[in-house]
Amino acid sequence: MITTIVLVRAEPALIPQCATALAGIDGVTDVYSVSGEWDLVCIIKVAAYDEIAHVVTEEFPKVPGLQRTTTLTAFRAYSKAELEQGFNIGAE
Repeated sequence: MITTIVLVRAEPALIPQCATALAGIDGVTDVYSVSGEWDLVCIIKVAAYDEIAHVVTEEFPKVPGLQRTTTLTAFRAYSKAELEQGFNIGAE
């Protein structure tokens, strides 16, 4: 599974509608409203790199209020759950 994080800037008055539309796109698993330079953070999880291109370059531009994005594709995940799972392999 390929994970991509997309930072989104949206028109302030349309942030809720933009977030709802983004959450409805296939491959988008989570949309967070955040503080700071960006308005929304989207998590995309797909099986192939071609799907990232489809979601980000073909589906995202259809969303009303979306002004700008920055796309970050994850190479490797370091999470507490994954680290704990790695230590439990074969332990019973």
